[in-house]
Amino acid sequence: MLIEVKDIINEIKAEISSLKEKVPYEPKLVSLVVEPDESTTSYLNSQKRNAKKYGINLEIVESNDLINDLRKYNEDDDTDAIFIARPLKKGYTELDIAKYINPEKDVEGVSLHNIGSMFYEKELFVPCTAEAVVKIIEDTTDVRGKNIVILGRSTTVGKPAAIMLQRHGRDATVTVTHTKTNNLKEVTKKADILVAAIGKANFVDRSFVKEGMIVIDVGINVLNGKIVGDVDKDISEICKLTPVPGGVGSVTTAILMRNVFRAANNKKGDL
Repeated sequence: MLIEVKDIINEIKAEISSLKEKVPYEPKLVSLVVEPDESTTSYLNSQKRNAKKYGINLEIVESNDLINDLRKYNEDDDTDAIFIARPLKKGYTELDIAKYINPEKDVEGVSLHNIGSMFYEKELFVPCTAEAVVKIIEDTTDVRGKNIVILGRSTTVGKPAAIMLQRHGRDATVTVTHTKTNNLKEVTKKADILVAAIGKANFVDRSFVKEGMIVIDVGINVLNGKIVGDVDKDISEICKLTPVPGGVGSVTTAILMRNVFRAANNKKGDL
């Protein structure tokens, strides 16, 4: 069975409509990109078209000095939000972004301030994909007391999703696994909910799951010219599974666009 995310996206769009009433202009989102390759350029152009549908002006800026450009747009009053395109080049790290991006314009939720706030259960801007995972799980089941296993410990999905799912009021029991985890399949089979976020095409097959499990597939991989997830889609015959494409990725995009309006509204002091 495939998990439908349409209602979640409509809920996010409703919040965007409400925020639009408080932001009487087209918000500006700047995407900084260093040495973009063909796939990155294609992705950004797609995001630009998508942003336009939401009433957002996405400006793509090719950067030769990411840190200085971050400082520039941090202070630019006409820029409401900043997005850093991946993959990073020229020796830049995720920590560089976390240290230098303005938290109030950090619509990806990766700044040290926003990550720290999430740790203290304040969730204005949190990593978008992690929030998408949490929203889908909450829309599918009551997470309280559930045993959730996350494959992957990235700073954008695994770690923040684990923190958010353990928050008071959600109260899930979370296990984060990684490449050094022993007896991985034994661990995953004990889960009520499995989140796959490792970037390996079709890695999770039936041997990782049990019947009736909820499986959230975060992966976006290209295999033989087709987009596939980290999970073999055949397990949808025995589990509830998010589709790829059209699942976590679609919710993540809507969250990012909503955050742009939140940032613009925040600039007015209303959030």
